[in-house]
This record gives sequence, C-alpha cells and structure tokens, in this order.
Amino acid sequence: MACNNTLMDSYIAPLLNVTDLEPILTPMPTPLRILLAMIMVVMIGIGFLGNAIVCLIVYQKPAMRSAINLLLATLAFSDIMLSLFCMPFTAVTIITVDWHFGAHFCRISAMLYWFFVLEGVAILLIISVDRFLIIVQRQDKLNPHRAKIMIAISWSLSFCISFPSVVGWSFVEVPARAPQCVLGYTDFPADRAYAVMLLVAIFFVPFSVMLYSYLCILNTVRRNAVRIHNHAESVCLSQVSKLGLMGLQRPHQMNVDMSFKTRAFTTIFILFIGFSFCWLPHTVFSLLSVFSRTFYYSPSFYITSTCILWLSYLKSVFNPVIYCWRIKKFREACMEFMPKTFKILPKVHGRTRRRIRPSTIYVCGEHQSAV
Repeated sequence: MACNNTLMDSYIAPLLNVTDLEPILTPMPTPLRILLAMIMVVMIGIGFLGNAIVCLIVYQKPAMRSAINLLLATLAFSDIMLSLFCMPFTAVTIITVDWHFGAHFCRISAMLYWFFVLEGVAILLIISVDRFLIIVQRQDKLNPHRAKIMIAISWSLSFCISFPSVVGWSFVEVPARAPQCVLGYTDFPADRAYAVMLLVAIFFVPFSVMLYSYLCILNTVRRNAVRIHNHAESVCLSQVSKLGLMGLQRPHQMNVDMSFKTRAFTTIFILFIGFSFCWLPHTVFSLLSVFSRTFYYSPSFYITSTCILWLSYLKSVFNPVIYCWRIKKFREACMEFMPKTFKILPKVHGRTRRRIRPSTIYVCGEHQSAV
C-alpha cells in the first residue's frame, strides 16, 4: 500500500505521540551501556576482518571457487555489510540512548538490517539443501554456475521482502524505545501480516527446512556408519577364520570417507546451531513487539531490545570464528594475511605426515562424495 508523506506522517504520529499512555522507560546503567558498546566495536572488527578474509580467499584463489565456497563467501559478504551499515549506528545509540540519524534513515537502516539478514539466512538454507542432496539423496546438483544463479536469486528475493519496510508497509519506530529501528506494536492487520511474513521468511521456514535436512543427514550418516562397521567386521572375521587365528584380537576399524563427511557436515551443523541460538530470541521478541501492547510499552522494553539486538549481531561474528576453529585452510589463510610482526610462532616447513596404524583397517565407502 503506497502512501505519500502526508499520509505516512498522519499514520505514524499517533503511534509515536503516546507519552501520556506509556510508562517511563528504564534506561540501562551507564557502565553496562559502555561495556556493550565496546563489545560491539570488537564485534564489528572481528566480523569485518574475519569475513573479509573469507571473501579474499575465494577471490584470489581460483581453485577455491567451488560451489560451496562461493556460497560461504556470499554469506561472509552479507555479514560484512551488516557489520558496516547497521552495527555502528546501534553502538552509537546504545551509548547516547538517542537516535541521531533522522527518521528517514531509521527506515533505511531497518530495511538494510532485514536485507542482509535475509540474504545470510537464504545462503544457509541453500547450503543445507545442498548437503541434504549430497549425503541423503547421493545427488551432487550444485556446481559453481548454478551456485551463482542461486546467489543472484537469493539477493533479489531478500531485497523484495525487505524493501516494503522502507516505504511504510510496516510500522517501524524511530528509536526511543530501542537502540535500533525495530518492528513496533500496531493494530493494523496489513502491518501485522507483513511482520509475520517477514519473520516466517527469516526464521520459521529456514529453521524448519534446515532442521529437517540435518536430521535426515544425521540419520543417514549413522546408518552408513553402522552398515560399514558391520561389513568391515564380517570381512575381518571371515579372513581371520580362514587363517585359523580366532584367538587374535580383531583390529580397530576406521572409515576414512565417513569420517571426512561427518567432520565437514559438523561444521555446517554448528553454523545452523549458531543461527538458531542468535535468531530464535529475536523472532519471539519481534512477534511480541507487534502483537502485545503490554510488552511493547513496558518499562523494560529498551533493555530487552538492546540485549536481543546484540545477540542477533553476534551471528556475523560467529561464522568466521567457526571457520577458524574447524577449517585448516582458513587458519592458514589467516596466517598469510596477518602481518609478519604479529606472527609469533614460526612457520614449520615440510610436509606433515599422517600416522598409519598397522592395527587399523581403513575402509572407504563405495560412493565418495565431497561435503
């Protein structure tokens, strides 16, 4: 529903001028506000540098431009944009307890916030479906060309879903009640419908699809591990019985392919857990803000919104930390980009040799599929 400025002003003014009905907001203690702002500055630095390294790795090394790496680079880019165009204004507002950037930029910042968050969620959704097809269906459908098409489609859909908030299709309040423009309480059915659609697109649909995909993947990995273990055990017993060495201890079995797939899948699954942990509270908070007048006009709303927004921004920092922890190539790339003066430990030259235990039987699955 398109509205001109006069209509929008008459629409928003009654909702903003309710100081006679709402209680005095409870401000956060000054030391806590300063601490949260300082943590957000650190989060901005980590989110920008960590995700920038991911993008540089994919950009500078053509061999790294696989489908999954292109998706991870896009996820990193969306987190960079979130760190640069949204987090600094929230940090300033947390310290000053006032929005200094105008009502129009309030709506723009809200649109950018939803835009970059939607894009990051869309990439996680694509990755989860791709892992499901590879591990469960044994179908490797996603190549770099198709990944680029999916990325373009995800950017377009994210923009279409988030853009209505900047033209007034939902009530977004200029912060006095929160350190950032958030969805506010409204009685208009159209605004409530848009808010529900936005939250369904950001959390409920992606969470449901990813949860189903990962449960199927976990079940498939478990069944394959049991089947391979039983197969290796039967082969071992048949060989030992032929040699007449039943008294010897059966060697330990290890499946190289399943171990590799499980570890790579675990990294993606940790990203899903981080997404759920950071966005479930924000989704509940947004629904309560739109539908519950008592919650929205409660004195503790500012403190609650500050903590919830801080937690939602934590996801942009969470991803590069997980990459550094779980992915060896990412750690090595971090060391390459790090200035030599900060490299404390000397680089050890030479090839690392893997230990091969004589008592271990290494079994590889028939279908070798990368994860």
